Amino acid sequence: MPSREEVKTERASGQPFLTDVQELRRRARANIDKGPVTPTYEGDVQVAIDLLQNVVATEIVCVLRYQMNAIAAAGISSQAVKEEFQEHAMAEYEHVKLAAERINQLGGKPNLSPKGLVSRSATEYADAETLVDMIKENLVAERLVIEHYR
Repeated sequence: MPSREEVKTERASGQPFLTDVQELRRRARANIDKGPVTPTYEGDVQVAIDLLQNVVATEIVCVLRYQMNAIAAAGISSQAVKEEFQEHAMAEYEHVKLAAERINQLGGKPNLSPKGLVSRSATEYADAETLVDMIKENLVAERLVIEHYR
């Protein structure tokens, strides 16, 4: 039986699938100084940047909506809901940073400008009056984001 390092199988593309961990490590080290886009990357870098710009805009709108909800939430049990909205705002902000950092790695400049933000976003910024409406609006936004990212 061959060792893990010796096993090679065919992929659907007809190219061998390497399980030789040492070879994979050697290739990764050989290309590390070439930046985030490796010679085997088959995608269009500009298309990836454009998609990520939309992700940044969408996530910024989500941050703003959740943050406003955390500030405006009122009523019975609103403190727990405020804290939940604040947590979501912080999580969405982390998504903004991750997408913006990837744009930068790919050689683009993240568009964090408020100008045109809503037109670049997959979600809307909505001012809801009640806790129930706030929660519904955020659920709709999260569903839109999931569909948009597919």
